[in-house]
Amino acid sequence: MPTNEEFESILSTEESWSLLEGSQFGRLAVSVANNPDIFPLNFLAHDGLLLIRTNPGTKLAELAVNATVAFETDCVTANEAWSVVVKGTARILESQTEIDAANELPLQPWTQSRKWTYVEITPTSINGRRFALGAEPERY
Repeated sequence: MPTNEEFESILSTEESWSLLEGSQFGRLAVSVANNPDIFPLNFLAHDGLLLIRTNPGTKLAELAVNATVAFETDCVTANEAWSVVVKGTARILESQTEIDAANELPLQPWTQSRKWTYVEITPTSINGRRFALGAEPERY
């Protein structure tokens, strides 16, 4: 019987970061007062950081209370799937110099809304896995 190692592999930090750089959509997980929340959003992986754009609202309010976040992006094809999870610290870009630099990057809202607030996530850990897909083997 095949082992789990034949169906799942742990990715290096470099492999995981490469997948982040090639992705645009993920989920931001925050938690305030033991109440977790997850937000789907587009993002940019750039210079070892993740960058998102948002508006004032629940996300920003929760980040102001607890800047420790998790972020996940993944992909599923016919034969394989992969997932990368980043844990880190989020901060709102406030200086005009940082905002001007962020405005030059290729990160645009996907919805028809003005998202003028940038949030930067500095990773403290990056974990990735790749999975071979297929039917479940016989039990006996």
